[in-house]
Amino acid sequence: MNFFISDAHAAEAAGQGDPLTSFLPLIIIFVVFYFLLIRPQTKKAKQHKELVESLAKGDEVITNGGLLGRIVKVSDNFVDVELADSVVVKLQRQAVGSVMPKGTIKGL
Repeated sequence: MNFFISDAHAAEAAGQGDPLTSFLPLIIIFVVFYFLLIRPQTKKAKQHKELVESLAKGDEVITNGGLLGRIVKVSDNFVDVELADSVVVKLQRQAVGSVMPKGTIKGL
């Protein structure tokens, strides 16, 4: 009987291994996800937040929907964008995709 007990004890000890080596692939996958997905996304979100906060009257912008226009009024949560003569739309500030250089509208 002693023979079977020592075999079971030896099999248990061999199966456990080092806990660090069992978690190492999981840690490596998390690090790869952080540097390839999470970090660039937070950096882009931070840049967009700064862009939205810096909007001012007269800026020429492109909305997330692809419309090009000039900001005519800025409030806390919304901006009024003039798309053409006497065509003004009200947008949320987050709907502004990018700010274009001055004179972009006249160049079209």
